[in-house]
Amino acid sequence: MIMKNKLEHYFDKLWPICRSITGDGLRQSFSILQELIPFQLYEVPSGTPVFDWKIPKEWNVKDAYLITPEGKKVAQFSLNNLHLMNYSIPVNKEISWEELKTHLHTLPDKPNAIPYLTTYYKETWGFCLSYNEFKQLPQSGTYKVFIDTTLENGSLTYGQCVLKGTSQEEILFSSYLCHPSMANNELSGPLALALLYSEIEKLENRYYTYRFVLAPETIGVIAFLAQFGLEIKEKIKAGYVLTCCGDHGKITYQYSKQANSVADEMMLHFLDTKYQNSNTRDFRVGGSDERQYCSPGFNFPVGTIMRTPYKIYPEYHTSLDNKSVLDFSCLAEIVYLLSDVCRGFEINHKIVPGHLFGEPMLGKRNLYPDKGGAGIMSSDLMFLLSLITLCEIHHTPLQVAQRLKCNILELQTALHIALREKLILPFSSSEKL
Repeated sequence: MIMKNKLEHYFDKLWPICRSITGDGLRQSFSILQELIPFQLYEVPSGTPVFDWKIPKEWNVKDAYLITPEGKKVAQFSLNNLHLMNYSIPVNKEISWEELKTHLHTLPDKPNAIPYLTTYYKETWGFCLSYNEFKQLPQSGTYKVFIDTTLENGSLTYGQCVLKGTSQEEILFSSYLCHPSMANNELSGPLALALLYSEIEKLENRYYTYRFVLAPETIGVIAFLAQFGLEIKEKIKAGYVLTCCGDHGKITYQYSKQANSVADEMMLHFLDTKYQNSNTRDFRVGGSDERQYCSPGFNFPVGTIMRTPYKIYPEYHTSLDNKSVLDFSCLAEIVYLLSDVCRGFEINHKIVPGHLFGEPMLGKRNLYPDKGGAGIMSSDLMFLLSLITLCEIHHTPLQVAQRLKCNILELQTALHIALREKLILPFSSSEKL
């Protein structure tokens, strides 16, 4: 309940802000999220080459609206920031209906929805209206167009936070921050990412290093990879992109490009054993930032976690993607799932038998009941014996758990005892046998 309430509280703070791939709204959103996760922010100047791309000019908006021939103000940015096509250039002029209608965008199949459109890489302008609003506009006469925006050299902002472990191997989590007021497609990912940080921070004696990246979708992650990609390429053990995490749909996991990476294996294990009301789907090129992490030259083992996938739920990229779409309990479940996955990674190190021959005697170590007989074996004792017996052919706790058809976290107590008593050894200690 505490997490659910915190997610909703920060959603309400972030919801009104008009975000884009650059600009003050993006920075304001980062400032709020820094209350939850200590992002280090990076500013990449406009015009900077990032692989085959270039950082665009910075866009900021103060106001925008249309005035009809009768003097009525419509498509007001101040009432819904989706009314203005994102990255519209400044305009202040009178134009005819015939010219104006080429700049108006609607969704006739969703007559009550305002579409979300952008023009990041072409300098033009436009307004978005519900189809019902559009039909009420006068079809002739002179309109006033007012768009108070700036498009000038500035910078693109992205953030990352690194939670150190004893190893340089990393688990990557990434989401995007660039859409204006949309709930599931925009805010569910960053909020889950931020709350996941607080859960992983609680893990004692972390082995893995955890890297959290939050950036404008596509161009922001390309900028991140241009700066850090080669540095971290050999460190990434597994990674997950968080998107569309907060609706009522089933948890959906999209495989990494490799389709059989350790990221896929660990996630599927938890979906099979603990979060069974779920779906999977293959990697695809038309998705979110997994495209960049899995792009040629990098090929990180990065999958995607979501609920109803983007482009499939009907409110996607419209004004209907609002708070009513979200269930903060469902969003919290994504955080708990990813936290479990991290706990699974933390204990899933290669192991070998601690004795060359024979089953070790547990009784002399006070690990076996004083009285033998049928039906007295506890689950932890059964797991302990299984780890000792199976680790010679199944060299990780995950493989043992899969053999036993249990969840890897159920082995945690037995694994701790077996390592403490040297009944099994870390693979790196095998040379001591």
